[in-house]
Amino acid sequence: MPIPKSLLAGGVAATLAVGGGAVIAHEFIDNPSSAVGSPTTASAHTISADLNARQIYDASKNAVTYIVADTPEGQATGSGFVVSKDGLIVTNDHVVDGASQVQVKIGTSDKAQAAQVVGADPSRDLALLKVDGHDLPTLSLADSSSVSVGDPTYAIGNPFGLDHTLTTGIVSALQRSLKAPDGATISGAIQTDAALNPGNSGGALINADGQVIGVNSQIQTGSSNGAEGGNVGIGFAIPSNTVKTFISEAKAGKLKPQQQQQQEQQSDPWSQLQDQLQGQQADPNGQDQGQGQQVDPYGQDQGQQADPYGQDQGQQADPYGQDPGQQADPYGFGG
Repeated sequence: MPIPKSLLAGGVAATLAVGGGAVIAHEFIDNPSSAVGSPTTASAHTISADLNARQIYDASKNAVTYIVADTPEGQATGSGFVVSKDGLIVTNDHVVDGASQVQVKIGTSDKAQAAQVVGADPSRDLALLKVDGHDLPTLSLADSSSVSVGDPTYAIGNPFGLDHTLTTGIVSALQRSLKAPDGATISGAIQTDAALNPGNSGGALINADGQVIGVNSQIQTGSSNGAEGGNVGIGFAIPSNTVKTFISEAKAGKLKPQQQQQQEQQSDPWSQLQDQLQGQQADPNGQDQGQGQQVDPYGQDQGQQADPYGQDQGQQADPYGQDPGQQADPYGFGG
């Protein structure tokens, strides 16, 4: 029997089973603010090659985000990271799916700000958020095709609401296949033994150069029934090259959230009219399409010559009202 995987959007109350043993786990907490630690004053450092764990943490922590999403089931928590100075944030789609409101805390700040979901793709389990920001610290995306088994890995996230937790490990395997929340297959996933737990969803898996090689998304659990569990040393991250493609498509407006698409259609009366007229040829005269008949603006039968005087077709028009075929007599005598 295959051991189930558990997705990592936090893990206290709710799990959503996905075929093939995969499980999505959200953490729901009564008091999200109590899970956030005290801010520190350490500043980010320039990232260079072959850094140790402390250097990578110090250089990355201010770009890591703590995400709280209000969903019908409760408050789900997860992780994310900033990818643009103006406030674009990557996370997992299952962290914010169905959320009526999303709040984000960037870096070690206790200040939460509203975030808008600007791109979502359940088939890749990725979402792109936008917050108001200027000159924010960011993490860069590495080329995941250059990752090798045995490479060191560093994960920074918020497992069980414990913000800015650093765990370390190695790349355990490559080219794993994951099942997305909508049942699609995510190929090329990176397997790591860095400890990942519910709440790490959407967080960055970082290499020795301080670059993101993947988005932490799922863990293997020891439960045979797919119940939510903690780390057993097998975690999975969506590869950074997949993330790059997703960001490009989302920024181009190709991956608008379904809720936003519905709102735009409801607010655009022309879209409703276009739906009604789709597949039909517009006929300004209101007549049946495809008949091949000549339009008669005088309302007479098709195929007849239009007679502006209202007389029978095929007869010579007499402007004096006399019988057709007679010579017009302007003096009123018989023809």
